[in-house]
Amino acid sequence: MPLALIYLLQRALFRIWDFFHHWYGDASRVLFHGFLSTLESADRFFAFRVTLRHFFEPLYQDYSIVGRILGILFRSIRLTLALALYLVFGAVWGVLFTAWYALPLALLFYATRI
Repeated sequence: MPLALIYLLQRALFRIWDFFHHWYGDASRVLFHGFLSTLESADRFFAFRVTLRHFFEPLYQDYSIVGRILGILFRSIRLTLALALYLVFGAVWGVLFTAWYALPLALLFYATRI
């Protein structure tokens, strides 16, 4: 076999390997970083851990019975909304991750069926 054909075959296999390394390795790292950045920006608004830590403290340091009840009520609503939003973000990113991982394999599968 001539050296040129061996070289072309070697480069073709390397480019295929490089594509899958880039698609699954590098790009999944970028997608996961985007997911964490989205959760961090949502947590800046909802402050889930801080709200949970101060759950039983009165709202705005109002130590009357109304302040204590409203503090628990408002913080419960805030925690529920934050948890629901985090679950929605997680589900959407999970679907995006799954689609991202399955796309090359699906294209390869459909290309071989033609």
